[in-house]
Amino acid sequence: MEREEVAAGTALVREGEPGDRFYVVFSGMLAVANSAMGPREVLRPGDYFGEVSLAMDIPRTATVSAITPAVVASCDRATFDELLRPLFADD
Repeated sequence: MEREEVAAGTALVREGEPGDRFYVVFSGMLAVANSAMGPREVLRPGDYFGEVSLAMDIPRTATVSAITPAVVASCDRATFDELLRPLFADD
C-alpha cells in the first residue's frame, strides 16, 4: 500500500470515474457525497472506501473529499484483487 498525505478540500475519488484504487483512512476526516442523495457520511481513521467500484467493476458511486488534512493508504486494483477482494466476497 502507498501512504499519501491529503490537503483539506482534496477529492480522492469522484463519482462516475473509473475505480483504480482502494483506500484506508489513517488520520483526518473525509466526506462522502453522492449526486442523487447528497452528503452521505463522514469517514474517520480505520474506515475504508473504494471497494464497491473495484469489487463490482463499476464507476465510483460517490465522491470522497478531505474535510481536514488527512493521511490515507491505498492499493491498486491488482493488489486489491489478490489480497482484499476475497474478504468482500460471499462464500
